[in-house]
Amino acid sequence: MTRLLRRALAGTLSDEEMDMMVSAFDQIGGIAVIRIPRSLYPRRVAIGEALLANVKAASRVFCQVSEVGGDYRTRGLELVAGEGGTRTEYRENGCRFLVDVESVFFTPRLSTERARVAGLVRPGETVLNMFGGAGMFSVQMARKTPCTVYSVDINPEAARYCGMNAEMNRMAGRVVSITGDAATLADGMPGASDRTLMPLPERSDSFLEQAVTATKSGGTIHYYSHVHADRKQDAARLSARHFSDVVPVESRVTYCRLVRAVGPRYYQTVVDAVISKPG
Repeated sequence: MTRLLRRALAGTLSDEEMDMMVSAFDQIGGIAVIRIPRSLYPRRVAIGEALLANVKAASRVFCQVSEVGGDYRTRGLELVAGEGGTRTEYRENGCRFLVDVESVFFTPRLSTERARVAGLVRPGETVLNMFGGAGMFSVQMARKTPCTVYSVDINPEAARYCGMNAEMNRMAGRVVSITGDAATLADGMPGASDRTLMPLPERSDSFLEQAVTATKSGGTIHYYSHVHADRKQDAARLSARHFSDVVPVESRVTYCRLVRAVGPRYYQTVVDAVISKPG
């Protein structure tokens, strides 16, 4: 458990109850989102009020009451402390974002990865973000680099927020926010993308063929996936090996790393790979 969360709940939960809690919470602008185990759910208001009292930037606390799921990748939230809705303004890596934490999938835990990828984009590139969400990757890529980012999401609310966030930030490039199916869009732009992002780790293999179609020979695919590993130091290597096995063209892995832990011996990883197409 993080020190802040343990300190916040020290007078509210016993040591035994502390051990039941999820180790961290997410702070997104003025909102804190916490996951509370079923056994402690009756204590949710007390937990929320204790957290609110110790997180100065938060004006309300939501308890996550359902897992992220469905084609839109949304989750159920319940207000347990403070006042206000699920929309907030969030700042990351010099950019401003509006986000509704219930109707659009978002995690602040990828800020380092978003900055890394944004720093790789070169002037003049065409980028396809197959699962663009509210534009966190897309806006950061276009903010300082004169490029064109096609940011696609099947969730119309995500695409709407992406469009608003592109307008909120002064950018050197441009973001084209599109509501639609990533596979269909990728099939319709063969060889057009210099760089293709696949930030949907739970379903990356299902869209890999379309990502290859959209990416030009010599272009880069950023492939995110979930992988089981007995040792976390093996996760990135296992993911890179898996990518090389399943990608339908020749490829050269240029980078791989563990992005974050998502469960016991279960990790999110990223593989950067340059692909080569015949002809």
